[in-house]
Amino acid sequence: MAVFAPKTIFLFHAFILLPSTRVSESKGALSAHYYDQTCPQAEKIILQAVYNASMHDPKVPARILRMFFHDCFIRGCDASLLLDSTAGNQAEKDGPPNISVRSFYVIDDAKAKLEAACPHTVSCADIVGIAARDVVIMSGGPFWNVLKGRKDGGVSKANETINLPAPTINVSQLIQSFAKRGLGVKDLVALSGGHTLGFSHCSSFESWLRNFSSVHDVDPTMNNEFAQNLRKKCPKPNRDTTAGELLDSTSSTFDNNYYKQLVAGKGVFGSDQALFSDYRTRWIVESFAKDQSVFFKEFAASMVNLGNVGVIEDGEVRLNCRVVN
Repeated sequence: MAVFAPKTIFLFHAFILLPSTRVSESKGALSAHYYDQTCPQAEKIILQAVYNASMHDPKVPARILRMFFHDCFIRGCDASLLLDSTAGNQAEKDGPPNISVRSFYVIDDAKAKLEAACPHTVSCADIVGIAARDVVIMSGGPFWNVLKGRKDGGVSKANETINLPAPTINVSQLIQSFAKRGLGVKDLVALSGGHTLGFSHCSSFESWLRNFSSVHDVDPTMNNEFAQNLRKKCPKPNRDTTAGELLDSTSSTFDNNYYKQLVAGKGVFGSDQALFSDYRTRWIVESFAKDQSVFFKEFAASMVNLGNVGVIEDGEVRLNCRVVN
């Protein structure tokens, strides 16, 4: 994603400037048109901040999408992940699973420009949700109307990040984790497709490559050639802290290649490959691998569902996303 085609960017600007026929309304006060009167240029401002950052750093899209997932999965989509730690509190962003979450400056930049254009109007939670949609579009993925009107939370605790799904858990644990947030099995498989963008360090998947069980050294569900290649990239001992693997062979493009890799036994995370091994999720993986348009439709719907998790409607609109007002 080092370069975005001009045609893609033109079309991307067009969907913000024109009314959409795909409006999906939500429970409560969330609405696709929430800022139409109070800050009509909000989405354009956020898009420009995300686009500028992505031009300078091709890792930004994967990082912003991950930021949205990690924020919504703890206290709901309330931008609690953006809060900095204080002397008396270690915040979510400093919890072990979030140490590698980056590019908060993109949200800071969008927020500063929004405060200049529409003071105290657009929440940090909505900025993250819109930015996540934007990076998917810029990478070749589907469009969806982001339902807006969230307010920002005031609580952020690092110890709660233990509730984020780890890359080593099984499908039953994944289903349970998603169900606690009102999300179904199809949401689980569709949202896992966000791994079509990005990279993982060896520490997140090397447990599947050595001493997997008393019977198998390597996870038997993995393609053997692929597993051996990962072992070479992640030797023991490994002094290269930057070593790892792309989560998808087309990792800068949002597509269904991630699911094709699972079908071929080439999932990087054990929790990803397990989606193809388990009968409850295998048929969904196969349908997404076969038809990208089906995946795009379900991913867009599931992102709306995820965006509805733990919505705060009576909180505050932070002036600075890193601190409570």
